[in-house]
Amino acid sequence: MAEIKRQHENGAEVLSVNGEIDASSSIDLDQAILSCVQDGAKKILVDMTQLSYISSAGLGVFMSYLEELKEKKIRMIICGLNSRVAHTFNLLGLADLLEIASSKEDANKMIHEA
Repeated sequence: MAEIKRQHENGAEVLSVNGEIDASSSIDLDQAILSCVQDGAKKILVDMTQLSYISSAGLGVFMSYLEELKEKKIRMIICGLNSRVAHTFNLLGLADLLEIASSKEDANKMIHEA
């Protein structure tokens, strides 16, 4: 089970993901990202420092937004992946398709670059 908190910090929408993203909680992740997109956010930071596991369904959520984010010029940066989760992202090639930062501080710097 996952808990996802949304906050507005430094001009970006920050989604803090805590716990595990599996088939059922991936719906919550999808809703959180969708609400940011629908609210007109141009910068989304997904903080996964507290995420212990992500399933293929969770990864699919990120994949499903790639085109829309590009079309709407929305910048999404994922940060704080533990080694197991990072390995999964790398294995599936998502690290090449998504912007990933090692820490929230790095992500904040990246998201405010032109």
